[in-house]
Amino acid sequence: MIGCHCEVCRSTDPHDKRLRTSVLIEEQGKVLVVDTGPDFRQQMLNADVGHLDAVLFTHEHRDHTAGLDEVRAFNFLQRKPMDVFATPQVQDNLRKSFAYIFANWSYPGIPKLEMHLIGKTPFTVHGIKVVPVEVTHYKLPVTCFRIGDFSYITDANAIAPQELKKLEGTKILVLNALRKEQHISHFTLEEAITLSREINPEQTYFTHISHQMGLHRTVEKELPPNMHLAYDGLQLEL
Repeated sequence: MIGCHCEVCRSTDPHDKRLRTSVLIEEQGKVLVVDTGPDFRQQMLNADVGHLDAVLFTHEHRDHTAGLDEVRAFNFLQRKPMDVFATPQVQDNLRKSFAYIFANWSYPGIPKLEMHLIGKTPFTVHGIKVVPVEVTHYKLPVTCFRIGDFSYITDANAIAPQELKKLEGTKILVLNALRKEQHISHFTLEEAITLSREINPEQTYFTHISHQMGLHRTVEKELPPNMHLAYDGLQLEL
């Protein structure tokens, strides 16, 4: 039996119950999800999501892709393939990780996907303009996204100046901050605060938070007034 004795694991505060990072975006009557981690099914049920138009992937790590199979429920409900937007590198990885989905012989009931390639230029998803923002996750390129005045940056520890320019004027920024201690591929809390001040949005929410960050209520008190820890079930409006 595996036991955990960290204060976050033992916390009864729902803000400390952290599933894998993802975000659902509703815009112009369309519903998009960024990443389908291992908790994707549970997250969709928790949020009572009955319709989904597209999935956008940031990168190929399993904590962001492992739940892809669960889009089959939306295939069944909506009677059409799910639109999936990803870079060539991510698509290649998905085809290897979920070979049965892409096999020439289609097993009954497997997910049905409509794959769309994306790069470094803006693209549209069901009429919604999406601006890709490339960040670096140690040595791995990760594609993050800006939609209107909302920007979502996860799994990064560096952003090139030309990509930072794409974030100018954003009102709400969601930015990864793994923990307080240095990490090889994620921003620390201090680094994320510094970057947020450089981008200067109206509000910043830190995501991709590990248990090593500490208790939500404790860390929240340490942050500047316009910066917050994100939490499961958080809803934002623009």
